[in-house]
Amino acid sequence: MCIKICRLSQSESPDVYIVERLFSSSLVVVVSQAMPRRMNVYHFKKGTEICNYSYSNTILAVRLNRQRLIVCLEESVYIHNIKDMKLLKTLLNTPPNPSGLCALSINHSNSYLAYPGSATIGEIIIYDANNLNTVTMIPAHDSPLAAITFNASGTKLASASERGTVIRVFSIPEGLRLFEFRRGMKRYVNISSLSFSPDAQFLCASSNTETVHIFKLEHGEEETPTWSAYMGKMFTAASSYLPAQVSGMMSQDRAFATVRLHTAGQKNVCTLATIQKLPRLLVASSNGQLFIYNIDPQDGGECTLVQTHRLFGSDEDRDEAGVSAAPQSYAATAATVPTSGPVSATLTGYSEDGGVSKGEVIPEHEFAAGPVCLDDETEFPPVSIQNR
Repeated sequence: MCIKICRLSQSESPDVYIVERLFSSSLVVVVSQAMPRRMNVYHFKKGTEICNYSYSNTILAVRLNRQRLIVCLEESVYIHNIKDMKLLKTLLNTPPNPSGLCALSINHSNSYLAYPGSATIGEIIIYDANNLNTVTMIPAHDSPLAAITFNASGTKLASASERGTVIRVFSIPEGLRLFEFRRGMKRYVNISSLSFSPDAQFLCASSNTETVHIFKLEHGEEETPTWSAYMGKMFTAASSYLPAQVSGMMSQDRAFATVRLHTAGQKNVCTLATIQKLPRLLVASSNGQLFIYNIDPQDGGECTLVQTHRLFGSDEDRDEAGVSAAPQSYAATAATVPTSGPVSATLTGYSEDGGVSKGEVIPEHEFAAGPVCLDDETEFPPVSIQNR
C-alpha cells in the first residue's frame, strides 16, 4: 500500500481536518476548517478537483467504498453514488451525533452503514446503503456509543460505549451478539478506535490510556485441557447462581494480547495488518508517531515493538513523547511524491440535482480492484508524506 498526500496550495486546503482516500485509487476527499460545510473530491495524481458539494451544516465525517460515499453531519446523513456523486438519499433528523460517529463497510456488495440510533443509550442503526433501507437496530450498550467498525466483509460489527469497559461484536445483518470482551473494570476510558484484522480473527482497541488491547474471536473449547480452561468451566457453572451483572462480567473474555505505549492521554488509532505474512499491530498517535508491533498469533501476550516511524513533527516532539529509538521517516521507505505542482483549474462542479454536471463521471479505472492490503514486498508499509 502506498499512501500519498496530495500537495495542495495553502489557499486551496488550509487547515484540512478530514482526508479520506478510496482504497489505493487517486480519489481523495478533503474537508477544511476554512470551509467545514464543503466537501472537495480531488484526483491527487493530476492535482485537480473532480467536484465539490456543500451541505447545510458542518461535515463531521466522510466514509466511502466503491459504491457509496457517506457524509455525516450532526443530525443528518447523506448517501451519494460514488461513480457520479449523485445524491441518492438523505437521512434527516437522526439522533444528535456531535462526533460524527459512523461506519461504512468497505465491501461494496455489503454496503452497510452504521450510526447511533440514540444520543442517550448505545443503540446502533444498520442501514443498507445499496438498497437504501433500514435493516435493523442493535441495542448494543447501556451508555452512548464511542466507537463502531465493520470487518472487511461487512458481516461483523464491533462496538464500544463511552464507558469503554466492554466491547461487543455482532453479526450483520442479523444483529446477533457473537462476542463480548472486557477491556477493564477499574476505570472508564475513551475508546478512540476499533479495528478487525483482515481475516476477522482478531480485534484491536485503543483508548486514551497507555494500553492497546487485542482480542481473539474464537468459539469452542480448547483441544488440550489447560488450567485457564478448567477455571473457565468453573466460573461458567457458578454464574447461574450469581446476579446477572456479576455473571455477565465472569462470562466476558479478556484481551488475548496487549501493548504498552510510551505515553498515555494522547489520542491514537490502531489497526491490524499482515506484513511479510506475519500479523502486525500498527498504532498511530496524535504526536506524529507510528509504532509497529509483532503479534504472537498462537500465545498472544505482550506484543514486541519492531519499528517506529515519525509521520510529522520534530525530533523534539519525539523526545517529549519518550521514544528512545530513532524513528525512521516514512519518506525514506517509499517513492517520493511527484514534484509537479497541482493544476489550478478545477474540472467540474455540481448540478442542482446533486449529480456531477455535464455528465461527468469518475473513471472506472480509478476504482481499485480489491481492498488495500499490506503485502510483503517490503517489511514495512511504504508511505510517503510531503508537507508544503
